[in-house]
Amino acid sequence: MSSSRLPPSPSIVAASFSAAAVATVVGFGGTVALVVQAGQAMGAAPAQIISMVTALCLGIGLPGAVLSWRLKMPVVLAWSTPGAALLAASTLGLGWSTAVGAFVIAGLMMVLTGLIPALGRLAERIPAAVASAMLAGVLLPFCLKLFLVFPTDLTLAAGLLLVFLVMRRLAPAWSLPAVLVAAFAVLALRGQVALPEGTGLFGALSPVMPAFDWKAAVSLALPLYLVTLASQNLPGLVVLRAAGYAPPAGKLIFWGGLTSTLLAPFGAHGVNLAAITAAICTGPDAHPDATKRWTVGVIYGLFYLVVALFAAPLAGLFIAMPTGALAAITGLALIAPLTGSLGAMMGEVKDREAAVLTFAATASGVALFGVGSAFWGLAVGFLALAARRWIPSRG
Repeated sequence: MSSSRLPPSPSIVAASFSAAAVATVVGFGGTVALVVQAGQAMGAAPAQIISMVTALCLGIGLPGAVLSWRLKMPVVLAWSTPGAALLAASTLGLGWSTAVGAFVIAGLMMVLTGLIPALGRLAERIPAAVASAMLAGVLLPFCLKLFLVFPTDLTLAAGLLLVFLVMRRLAPAWSLPAVLVAAFAVLALRGQVALPEGTGLFGALSPVMPAFDWKAAVSLALPLYLVTLASQNLPGLVVLRAAGYAPPAGKLIFWGGLTSTLLAPFGAHGVNLAAITAAICTGPDAHPDATKRWTVGVIYGLFYLVVALFAAPLAGLFIAMPTGALAAITGLALIAPLTGSLGAMMGEVKDREAAVLTFAATASGVALFGVGSAFWGLAVGFLALAARRWIPSRG
């Protein structure tokens, strides 16, 4: 019998399950607090936030497992972390049904990007400096809120920061799960761990009729689409290519957009390719045979379906968490994305002025004519790029 037909050894199976489990814990535990904050900022009730988490986990699990099996490569999906940050930073008070309408529009824009190759090529030409600057401007306030917790809860904030710094040196992939464990340990000792009244054991879907509004389309849908494409889908494709695969970019972007659109009425703000967690599942540590590494993507998807099944208590713990603890966890979870965004926005010397203007306008939180700061950050950034291109310099 040829070696290709031999069953995988127990050690290989264990490595595949281990990689998928670590990616699930890091992906879910690292930023679920931010997703909860996003739902709260959009005016969602606890049941609607549970639906949001359930829908996102279903959207990550089922399509990811099917695509991995059909394409024979580890297609690792995730929710849009920068998109959740964008929502959580919004101060427009548009309401949950209007936010859901924005999710639908953003999903449809992603579908069109996957279907029309010219749009995909155009999206790839968006200056990385401006896109990264907008993301950095969205993330900065959350990281600042981490330190605003110190005056009111020094023990918790300083303790979580210490755990984060130590784990970043010892086991970077486990730094955020370690922060979560430490946070819940402290809150449990204080008697502050609880579930919202009426929380069940299993996840549930609560559909909402989308409401469409031009302000939401400009303030939420367009920035959500751009930040998800530039900060999640495109890097996710790079991770797959770096692992030796030839991912069909249009098809993967299309299915992520279609999944987001179909699940938007249940609260899913965006399903897309993963980058950080994908790196865990696409390397030789996950499976030594690249042609069989797709099984890790299937296992990862199945793990997320299990998480979706128990989404109610998992999300409920964060819904009932004290505000300071939630802010501290979220701030630490976004340190690494903020670091990467700041580095990317300053990478091209010629684009730095446009990037800084984009960053400052976005981070300011300014809202004009009912339109939020993410849009104005992009607008001023593109204006600066246009001025540099079309107006000759005399300096």
